[in-house]
Amino acid sequence: MTRPDDCVVPPEHRRPGRRKQLSDAELICLAVAQVLLGYPSQHHWLRFCYGRLGHLFPYLPKQPGYHKRLIAAAPLIMRATQLLASQVPSAADQFRLIDATPVPCGSSRETVKRSALAGWAGYGYCASHSRFYWA
Repeated sequence: MTRPDDCVVPPEHRRPGRRKQLSDAELICLAVAQVLLGYPSQHHWLRFCYGRLGHLFPYLPKQPGYHKRLIAAAPLIMRATQLLASQVPSAADQFRLIDATPVPCGSSRETVKRSALAGWAGYGYCASHSRFYWA
């Protein structure tokens, strides 16, 4: 398996000023781990990193610096996500199972037939919420 810093992160060109204390590859690693471990808050994620992952990284930025670097690294993170998704065994399969939040829709069958989603999305009933939805 290839690593993101092999294929995604271009070699750093020497720019004027100080060298980054946290490389782009390390930043992508932190961003992917944040999502995979389910930390929606950057504040809580960085607090976890300081307590549990600090020994793995030579430097961990504070929250404002981490946020600015994440925004600037969005194209790199997208490439890393595509790389990781392409290495999943089911990437070449014809069918994919996607989990999403059900979208409520009209409760009559006629409303469903007239909708722009008819034929594109599944239609069902959620007994626990007592409503119809697009899936």
